[in-house]
Amino acid sequence: MIGEKRLSDKIATEILSMITVDQRFLPGDQLPNEVEFSEELKISRTTLREAIRILVTNGILEIKRGRGTFVKEQLHVDQLTASFHDLSNLTMNIKDLYEIRLIFEPEAAYYATLRATDQEIAQILQYGKLIEEKINKGEDRTEVEQLFHRTIAQATHNEFIDRLMPVIFQAINRGVILSEKKTNVVTDTIHDHRLIMEFMEVRNAEGARNAMKIHILHAMKDLGMT
Repeated sequence: MIGEKRLSDKIATEILSMITVDQRFLPGDQLPNEVEFSEELKISRTTLREAIRILVTNGILEIKRGRGTFVKEQLHVDQLTASFHDLSNLTMNIKDLYEIRLIFEPEAAYYATLRATDQEIAQILQYGKLIEEKINKGEDRTEVEQLFHRTIAQATHNEFIDRLMPVIFQAINRGVILSEKKTNVVTDTIHDHRLIMEFMEVRNAEGARNAMKIHILHAMKDLGMT
C-alpha cells in the first residue's frame, strides 16, 4: 500500500511536469484516456486514477463527466509551482532532491551564462564571493547560498525555471546542514563555486554547465549519496 501510494505521488509529479515543463498539455487540454495513458506511463490504472485524484485535489486537473480528464482552463504559474512544491515534499528525500538539482541546475547555469545581463553576472559573482567569506568566518551561509543559486536561475530569464527554486532550496538547506561537519564538502564548495563563476564571467556556457554538474556530483559524493 505504501509503495503504491508513493508511486501515485511520483506519477502525479510526472504528469504535472508534462503540463508545466514540457507543456505537452496546456490549460483546457484533455489528457489521454485511462487505458492509453496508463500503458504509456507503464503503471496500473489504479495508480493513474490515484495520481489524477491528487492533481484534481490540488486544482490542476478537472474531471468532466462523460468527457474525460482535462487540465483546468484557469491555471496560473503560481498555482502550478505551489502544487509542484507540495508534491515534491511528499516524494523527495535528500538524495531525490540532489538528483533534481543534477537534472535542473547545470542547464540553468548554461542558459544563465548565455542570457544574463552584465549586472546579473556581477551579482552572481558577488554572492559567490560572499559565500566563501562566510565559510571562512564559520558563519551560516544558507541564505547567501540560496541567493547565489536563485540569481543564476533568474538569469535564465525563464519564468518557470525561477519558480521551481523552492524545490532546490530544500536540497541547499539540507546540504548546508549536512556539510557543517564535513571539511571536504566545504572545500569542494569553495573550489566549485569559483569554477562556476569563472566560466560565467567569460560567458562560457558549456563550461558553466559542466562546472555546475561537477559541483553537485561532488556534494552527492561527499555527503555519501553515491
